[in-house]
Amino acid sequence: MHLRSSAALVAAVFLSLSQAFADTKPVTIAAPWEVASYDVAVSGFAIQKLEILENLVDADENGVLEPGLATEWAASDDGLTWTFTLRKAVKFHDGTDFDAASAALALRRAWQQPGILEKAPITAIEAGDGTVIFSLSTPFAALPSLLAHATTIIPAPASFDTDGKPVALIGTGPFAVEKFTPPQSISVTRFEGYWGDAPEIETASYLAAGRAETRALLAESGDADIVFSLDPAGFSRLSAVDTVKTTAVPIPRVVTLKVNAAHPFLDDPRARQALSLAMNRKGIATAITRFPESVASQLFPPALNMWHNTSLSPLKHDVEAAKALLAELGWAAGEDGILVKDGDRFAVTLRTFPDRPELPLIAAALQDMWREIGIELTVDVNNYSMIPQGHQDGSLHLALYARNYGLTPDPVGTVLQDFGSAGGDWGAMGWDRPDVAEALARVAATDDEAARAADIALVTKAIQDELPLIPVVWYQHTVSVAQDLENVIIDPLQRSYGLSEMNWAK
Repeated sequence: MHLRSSAALVAAVFLSLSQAFADTKPVTIAAPWEVASYDVAVSGFAIQKLEILENLVDADENGVLEPGLATEWAASDDGLTWTFTLRKAVKFHDGTDFDAASAALALRRAWQQPGILEKAPITAIEAGDGTVIFSLSTPFAALPSLLAHATTIIPAPASFDTDGKPVALIGTGPFAVEKFTPPQSISVTRFEGYWGDAPEIETASYLAAGRAETRALLAESGDADIVFSLDPAGFSRLSAVDTVKTTAVPIPRVVTLKVNAAHPFLDDPRARQALSLAMNRKGIATAITRFPESVASQLFPPALNMWHNTSLSPLKHDVEAAKALLAELGWAAGEDGILVKDGDRFAVTLRTFPDRPELPLIAAALQDMWREIGIELTVDVNNYSMIPQGHQDGSLHLALYARNYGLTPDPVGTVLQDFGSAGGDWGAMGWDRPDVAEALARVAATDDEAARAADIALVTKAIQDELPLIPVVWYQHTVSVAQDLENVIIDPLQRSYGLSEMNWAK
C-alpha cells in the first residue's frame, strides 16, 4: 500500500512537472522575412503575425471580419462617416490605457504614411467618446477591411520619440516584446494584462532566416518549432522526418511578373502578351515549385471568390504566337538571335530577391524561355526593397515577386493599391486605365454584390487582356510544425502565426 501510494505520488509530481514544462516551453518560429524596423508602415506585416500589436478590426482564417480593439462599427446613412466603438478596459504593454486618443493618433499616422489607408477617401480621423470617427469624401464600404491590414495595427503613444519616430513596439496584444534585434529576431513573452483569453504559450521567438536550406535544417534539428516557406527539396525531405509535420496550404498569393508598361519595349500590350505566351507555366509549376496544379491561368486564384473570373480565356504557352506578336511590333532577329528594332536590342533587366527561394529559380527559367523568342534578360537578385525603389524612380524594367491578395479580408484594398490611378510599388507601373481605377473606386464604395460583380469583371478582364502584371503560378504556403505542438492553425491570409491558440502536448 505504501509503495503504491509513493508510486502514485511520483507519477502525480511527474505529470505536474510535465504540464508546467509544456506551459513554459518556448516556441521558435523561423521564416524568411526580416523585421527591419519598429515602424509598422515598414514591418507591420511581420509584427502583426506575432500578436504584439492589434487592429481595430480582426478577421478569421476565412476572411470573415471580427471585433478586434473595436467591438462594433457602423457607417452613417450617407456613407461619409464611419464610427468604431472601442473595447473598454484595454491596457498597452507599458500599463497605459488604450483609448480613443491613442487609437486616433496611431491611425492618423498610418493614414499619412505610404500604405493601404492612403488609398481610402479619408478626410479626417478623430477621437470621440470611446470611439474613433472616420470622415470620408465619398462612401467607402471597404474601410473596416482595411483596418484589419498589417499597417493599421495600433502602437502605444510611447512607441514614438518626441519627433514621432518609432522607437519601440508597445501594443495591446497577448504577447509583449522582450527583446528586438532588427532585422533578425524578436523575442516575446505572454502579457499578463491582456484583455482577452490568456495564451498557454508563455514565451516565443521569431528568427528571420533568409536561406531556405537554413530554415529546413532548423526544422529538422528541432531548433525551430514552426518553419515557413520551405523550398521543394526541404519540404520533401522534412515530409519523411518523424519529429515534424509538413503541410502545404493554398493561399491567395501569386508569383507575378511586374512590367513597366511605360518602357518603350513594353508599352504595347502585345509585347507583354508575348512575354506571357513564352512562359512555360506548367514546367515552372512542375519542376520548380513542385505543385503542378498551381499554374496561374489568371492573376486572382480561385480562393478569391468574386475576383477569380471563370469567363476569362486562360493564359497559355505558345512560343510561335509570342514570336508573331513581336514581329508585328517591328522586332527582327539580329545575328546572335536577339531581337533588334531601330538599332536597339531587346535587352531588359528583371529584379527579384532570394527571400523566397523559388524566385531566383523562376527568374533563371524565364531567362531561358525568353531567349527562345529573342529577348535578352539580365537577372538582378538583390534586396526586395530594390523593386519599390525602381518603381518610384522609374528605373525598373521587370520584377518578379509573390504578391498576397489576402492582406485584407476584402482584397479590394490591395487591388486598389496595385491598380488605382497611380499604380503601386507592388502593382501596375506605367499602365493608364482610368476605367479600371473608376471601377475599383465603385467596388470599394459599395457592398452591393451585383454592382461589385460587374465592375470586378471589368477590372479582371482589363488585367488579363493588357497584362500590367503577368501571373506565373499561384502560391502554396509550405510549413513544418514540431510533432508535439498542437492546435497550430496555418492562416491562409497570413495575418497571424496563431501563437495565442497553440499549445504543447502534455
